[in-house]
Amino acid sequence: MSEEMYRHEIAHLARVELHTPDPDGTLWFFKDLLGMYETRREGQSVYLRGYEDPYQWSLKITEGPEPRMDHAALRTSSPQALERRVRSMRDGNQDGKWTEDEFGYGKTYEFLTPDGHHMSLLWEAEKYKSPPELRSKILSRPSKKPLQGLPIKRIDHLNLLASDVTPVKQSFERHLGLRTNERVVDGSVETGVWMSSSLLSHDVAVMRDARGARGRLHHVAFYYGVQQHTIDAAEMFRDYDITIEAGPDRHGITQSSFLYVFEPGGNRIELFGDPGILILEPDFETRTWTMDQIDTGTAIGGTNLPQETYFTYGTPPVGPDPDSDSDSAPDSVADSPLR
Repeated sequence: MSEEMYRHEIAHLARVELHTPDPDGTLWFFKDLLGMYETRREGQSVYLRGYEDPYQWSLKITEGPEPRMDHAALRTSSPQALERRVRSMRDGNQDGKWTEDEFGYGKTYEFLTPDGHHMSLLWEAEKYKSPPELRSKILSRPSKKPLQGLPIKRIDHLNLLASDVTPVKQSFERHLGLRTNERVVDGSVETGVWMSSSLLSHDVAVMRDARGARGRLHHVAFYYGVQQHTIDAAEMFRDYDITIEAGPDRHGITQSSFLYVFEPGGNRIELFGDPGILILEPDFETRTWTMDQIDTGTAIGGTNLPQETYFTYGTPPVGPDPDSDSDSAPDSVADSPLR
């Protein structure tokens, strides 16, 4: 199989597990405000899905002492693709392990990115079968659109923070076959990359962690498909005391409409109003943004992404980089944007 074919061996982001110190508040956010369905409870965890998510769950909420991403899993395009991607990682001395212990999913290969993020690859996924009262008349929709919250349709993408963007990018390109659609450089240093193996502008993004920390989460994004809903969502969040970090606006990078908020547990969530640019060209060339273009790259409409949070706050929270001259406050829950 050619290297070009390998670019399509990752199908999409299937699931993410988030930890939260405020499980009741986090569940209220995702169920009541975002309209996600609960499909299972087990121990300290609750499993949720959007009404167009195809599997038993796309988001697992687990009680824990601090906000953070436990892991994220990408589904491959076939069982053979899974074996090839695992073999590529092992040939490249990027070790992992096989597990099979998550509700609704089968054999899974767990591994760490070069920066320490917990990631997984899988093929076997149990399709969601709705009960009669939730069965949609729209045959391509796994369940009815709920009558509460926004509601979001499905999980969309993942944005990771890394102490060094380039090694993570190179690993994703080499072993997962992801294509770098857009990137930001500061001189010779890559400060952000947006990558996919599908038509989407990105399935995974990686941005430089201004704290110098390793393996943190910037945000998880959920898709609902109408840009107007970002304005509706902002009004809802304002009324229900959810901290809005930035937006509604549209990124130049990816051309997608955005709204960033913090769920009550402290994890950053993006509400994705539309898919942005679709990569239809098979020979699409990477677009490189430089720092003199960053205002347009971050927000076409002129929104200023707050320096004190957007480029520094991630989960789990950490203090400032000890090697930096920054005297800013530690990025702890007590000093997070929620306070």
